[in-house]
This record gives sequence, C-alpha cells and structure tokens, in this order.
Amino acid sequence: MAGTGLDLRTTLQHIVDTATALAGARHGALALLHGEDRHVTDLFTTGMSDGERRAAGPLLDGRTGALGVLVDDAQAVRVDDLTAGTHPRGTPPAHLRMRSFLGAPLRVHTEVLGSLCLTAEEPGHFTDTELALLRLLASQAAAAIGGAHLYEAARQREHWIEGAAAVTRALLTGAGTTDALTTVAERARVLAGAAAGVILQPTPGGGMEIVAASTPDDPAGLVGTAIEPGSPVLVQLLGGEEVFIEDSATDERMTTPVRSRFGPSMMLPLQSGGRLIGTLALPRRRGGAPYTETDRLLASQFASQAALALVMADAQHYREQLAVYEDRDRIARDLHDLVVQRLFATEMMLESTRRKDLAGDTETAELLAKAVDELDSTIQEVRTTIFALQQPPAEAPTTFRGRVLRETGGAAAVLGFQPSVQFTGAVDALVTEPVDGELLDVLRGALAAAHRRTGVSAVEVEVDAAARLPDGRAAVRLVVADDGRTEDGTRSPTVIWQAPL
Repeated sequence: MAGTGLDLRTTLQHIVDTATALAGARHGALALLHGEDRHVTDLFTTGMSDGERRAAGPLLDGRTGALGVLVDDAQAVRVDDLTAGTHPRGTPPAHLRMRSFLGAPLRVHTEVLGSLCLTAEEPGHFTDTELALLRLLASQAAAAIGGAHLYEAARQREHWIEGAAAVTRALLTGAGTTDALTTVAERARVLAGAAAGVILQPTPGGGMEIVAASTPDDPAGLVGTAIEPGSPVLVQLLGGEEVFIEDSATDERMTTPVRSRFGPSMMLPLQSGGRLIGTLALPRRRGGAPYTETDRLLASQFASQAALALVMADAQHYREQLAVYEDRDRIARDLHDLVVQRLFATEMMLESTRRKDLAGDTETAELLAKAVDELDSTIQEVRTTIFALQQPPAEAPTTFRGRVLRETGGAAAVLGFQPSVQFTGAVDALVTEPVDGELLDVLRGALAAAHRRTGVSAVEVEVDAAARLPDGRAAVRLVVADDGRTEDGTRSPTVIWQAPL
C-alpha cells in the first residue's frame, strides 16, 4: 500500500484513514515535522473538523505537545487517559472528547520526520494489538516518506547536474566576464528556487560588491550593492567560507540595505585552485521555505563546478586573445615586409619614369603623376592598418550604437581627428538586421572617401532612427558630411542614405 505510486500525500492520507478505521479511533492525525524547531509542515487528519484541528494544535505541537514526546523518545506512546493529568505534554480541550491516546513516530533511520496519532473518546480504548498495528502503519508511512525523499533528492540532484553542465557549456562559448557571471547567477537562481541569484566580488577597499544579478524583477536595485568592510559576514566570505542564513532581514551579520527583501539565504564561495573568484548568494523571499541539507550540498557542488568553469572560460579567452595577437602581428609583418616595400618600389619606378623627358607627352606624364599619388595614398593607408593591427583588439561591441562608434573611432586613426557622431531615436532597438549591416557598409565607404579628399578637417555623422520616408513609413537615415573639397575645387558631396525599418 505505502509503496504504490509517488503521490505521497494520497498515500499518507490513506494510511491515517486506515489506522483510524482499524483501531476504532475517533480521531486520527499524521503530522510531518521540519527543522530544529519541529514545526508542522503537513497535517493529515481523519474525523476532525477544521475547528477541532485548530483546538488540537497544542497537543500536536512538535516541541511541547504529545508529538514532542514521540520525537524526543522515538518510541510509540500509549496514554489511557489524557485528562488524568499524568501526561506531561499537554491536555486536549474537554469538548474534543479525546481521552485515550496512541502515537508512533515516523522514523527513517535515526531521524524522526513526524508521527501517526490516534485518539478515542473512552479511556483505555487502545490495547497492545492497536499499538502493534499503529507501529506497522507508521513504518509504512516512514517508508513512503523515505522513498519520496530519495526520489525527490535524485530528481533534484539530476537538475543541479544538468544545470552545472549547461553553465559550463555556456561559459566555454566565449561569453564576456559580466555575461559569464550573470549566466551562473541565473542558472543557480532557477535551480535553487531563489528570489535572486547574485555574484559578489571583492572591492579594492576590502569589502564586497554585487557585480551581477538575476531576478524576476529589475536587477538594477541589486547590482552595485556593497558589503562594507567591518561587516560580520565579510570575514567569512573573503575567507572562502560557506554562509547559511535563516532570515536575511533579521540576521545581525547582514548589513546591506537590500536584506529586508529576503529570508533564507545561501552564500557560497566561487573558488578554484585556492583562487577566490567571488561569492554566489541565493536568497529566497521573506517567509520562503528554508534550505534543506540536500539543497545546501547540491548548491555547494554547483558553485565549485561553476567556479572551475569560470576559470576555464578565462583561460580559453586568454588563449583566443593570444592567438588573435599572434595572427595580427603576423599580418602586420607581412604587410610591412611585402606589400609596403613592393608598393614603395613601384612608386619609385613610376616617379623615375615620370621625371624622364616626357615633355612631348603631357597626357602620359599626368597619368604617371596620378598613379604616383594613388600609390602614396595607398602606402599611407596600409601603414595605418599596420599600426591598428599592432594595437590590442578591443571587445567587440554588442549594440548597434557601439558598432557605429567603433567605425568612426577606427576612421579617426586614418583621418587624424575624431568624427562627430549624433544619434536620434532608439537606434539600438529599431535598427536591426539586415539594415544595420547595410548602414555600416555605407558609413565605412563614406569615411574612406572623406579620407581620400584633401583639406578634410571635420566629419559629421548623423544616424536618425526617427526619420520618415516620403510615403510615411518609419526609416533610418544616415548623413555623412565633411568640409573637404573635390578635385575640381567644389565642396565635398554629403552622403545621404536611408532605408525602411
């Protein structure tokens, strides 16, 4: 009976119903207890109204009532008359008509998880037969609870293992530092059923600061929150110790202004090879269920694996950066040793030819002069490229605004000054693929054309995501203007490009 199916609540209710019927009892109750304070987490009753359940509360208290005896002694208890005053753990109200009492603990190994209790109206109702029956049913209930706990622990462990593997895969794809920490916080929050997942890292001043956060609400109120030096919990965190808190709002060790929002919390070190990366904190909301020993163990194992994944991701990122540096250095050497030297030699040959007696061939002389100028310009551009390749590569921007600024910043190395850039409208939200790529191509060409013109000392770039086409459709418009002159002395043309959004 107790081993059929995984619906624990149905099984336990069936057990208390069966015990009450077979023993001829008036009332039956099966209580599950949790934690050191032995508070009742679930109560299954037979023959009791809601009012009677409330009235019997003191008797079913896990600390001071009859249940307390069962937990303390872990033995079955039979009381012939509760009203005789011989029982030290409580007397039920007279209107409940509870005289005889029979109780057996629900014990799994050495741990008492609750009790199965029966009461009858007349004194001395229960015999040794009913006591043996209750013990048997209590053992079946304990077996059902133990099986359910094992199943839940196995399922929970599987989820944590899958979560740790997912974090490792995500981190090794090359996410940036902040993204990696947020990934760890997000996955841990979901697995732990926490209200928030946050990563704290040491600050230069000796404190710790939240640098990444995941929460169903806006995380802006968490990121940047600091634990100042002198906080009682800080010594433990900086020492790489685990900290478990029953109620963040009332625990004296907690000093952050956001602590009032949270209840039970785990604070787990992220460390690998003796290196402390930071602390993973998983607070639940006030009044939330406390973390069990299984929760704490699985979360600690997750934190250890996440820390190792972070270290591996950092190492992989450094290796990739080194490979990029080496490749850029090789390209720069090849450009300098081969391309620039050949271009320079060609320029010298053309210049030498131009200086020969070409008085009778003005057209050829002009063509050669133009070719020399073009080669000289190309050499300057290649040298600028070599200089840029020799600089450490910056992190690739992830927003459209950042990509535009990267293009204009790169052009500044060639132009000799920084172009001015103006954005209008929500460009990051509105300008998406493939329009963003087309706009960047046009911008790149316009900046290169400005570099080739003479007398350019200023370039103005405007990206307007609030523009409208003649037919009224929303559009993005790019305008690139400079103060240079064309070969015939006229003012440089303004580049205007637009596309519908």
